[in-house]
Amino acid sequence: MTAPPDLPPGAAATAEPAALAANTSAPSADLARVQAKVDAARALLVRMLQDLMVFENQRSPGATAHLVEANEALVVAALRSQTDAEAAAKALADTARALADAARLSELDVLTQLPNRVLLRDRFSHAIAQAKRHGNRLAVLFVDLDNFKQINDVHGHTTGDEALRWVAAILLASVREADTVSRYGGDEFVVLLTDLAQPADAVRVAEKLLAALAVPSEVRGTLLHISASIGISLYPDDGTDGPQLISRADAAMYQRKRQAAGGLARHGQVVRELPAAPAPAPAPAPAGGPVPAPGALPHALALAAQVRHHAELREANEQLVLAALSAQALQAAAEQAQRQQIALLAVVMDELRNPHAPIRVAAAMLGRPDAETPLLPRVQALVNQRAAQVLHLLAGRAGQADAPAAGAALLLARSELNMAGLIDNAVSAWRPVMAARGQTLELHLPPGALPLHGDAARLAQVLNNLLDNASKYTPDGGRVQLLVGLSDDAMLITVTDNGIGIGELALAGLFEPFVQDAPATGLNGVGLGIGLTVVRTIVEAHGGSVTVRSAGSGQGSQFSVTLPLAR
Repeated sequence: MTAPPDLPPGAAATAEPAALAANTSAPSADLARVQAKVDAARALLVRMLQDLMVFENQRSPGATAHLVEANEALVVAALRSQTDAEAAAKALADTARALADAARLSELDVLTQLPNRVLLRDRFSHAIAQAKRHGNRLAVLFVDLDNFKQINDVHGHTTGDEALRWVAAILLASVREADTVSRYGGDEFVVLLTDLAQPADAVRVAEKLLAALAVPSEVRGTLLHISASIGISLYPDDGTDGPQLISRADAAMYQRKRQAAGGLARHGQVVRELPAAPAPAPAPAPAGGPVPAPGALPHALALAAQVRHHAELREANEQLVLAALSAQALQAAAEQAQRQQIALLAVVMDELRNPHAPIRVAAAMLGRPDAETPLLPRVQALVNQRAAQVLHLLAGRAGQADAPAAGAALLLARSELNMAGLIDNAVSAWRPVMAARGQTLELHLPPGALPLHGDAARLAQVLNNLLDNASKYTPDGGRVQLLVGLSDDAMLITVTDNGIGIGELALAGLFEPFVQDAPATGLNGVGLGIGLTVVRTIVEAHGGSVTVRSAGSGQGSQFSVTLPLAR
């Protein structure tokens, strides 16, 4: 490292001012450059302001008005385009709904709103495919109404149409939701039953249909007695496709008619003969023709085919005419609901006329080997008591005969009563019946009286129906429990059993008329499916409510009735 050379004296003093001048000259130059840029920007801004003033002076007033007018026109055009687009979308939606309605109507019979032949063909294809896949059976019931031509001739076609709608409602209410009821033509209906365990199930359903149709019905002020003949065919025993099954069920129905009108027959054999319902005249020929003699079967079948062809043409003409009267469909729905109510009242009266309950209870009491003596006075008192209740209920129904069918309220003979006495009577009556089947009936009542303001006979009917239902659908050796609880303003009556239970799909509509769960069909006797409907009607007439709970098949069931206490 070398030392700096020696500077002469005074050189250092000269060098320091020079370095300081060099250090201060650089920032001054930068400041001058910035100042120049600021002056240039100021000059540019001045020129821009001058140009703006020139533009403002040269612009005509009409240009501004023209610009505003153009903007207004643009806004109006945008609004008009939006309105046109909304109108087009609405028209497209209306067209889609109209096409959907037309497609739906093309698959339904206009008079009864049942599936027509087109939709029935599709249901057959789907049902047969499912049966092949799972190895199940199907059944076809061909239902032909007896003496129906005479209804049209005597009472007119309007009454005949109403009767057909009533028959359609009865058939729908008597089968499961998975089954199909179709109007095949004229007074003929086809019922497709799916997923059958055994052929006897089809026979039981057919008997149920005949029993429901045999109940007299009031149509347009006329009491009609309608009977039917039913032919049955099974898949795959009697056919492998829809047309073949329908044809053989039709042939079985005509076989039944050749013997006597009314009843049912299986393809190839007579299953059961039932007497025809009372009618003012002998049964007419099938579909308007003469009953074929055994020796003239080919000619009779050809004549029947010709008559059916004319019936199909007439049905097509009716659909074309009635399709234009869409408002009639709404009226038909209201009238159908009215007919269902009339049918329910008629069936309830028919059930009340049957004294099977007191007779069954009395027989069970007499059959007990260790029964107390003497039994005859107890049995006589029980039968007399139940007979008086039935007569009281029938008298109440008869008092409603002249009331309007739609909206006729249930008449109640209210009085101050003690529910504890009614419950004790019901339990005493049903305990021997359950004991005969090895069933246990437990009763739990709160201490003291249970005051209520209501109809004693109606409430006794509620208790009997619930206990009958519990015992009927509980196996031998099972347990039934009746529990009564009180709150501040209501009484809760609960009937619990450990029987066959209720499926989830059947719970929602269990209180509707003619509805039964599939496992319950045929257990301890085939019922009409109206006992729980009667319970709901009576409880609601007292201002109460009824609910049902079940964990599923084989898990038992629980019915809860809530009634307001007397105030």
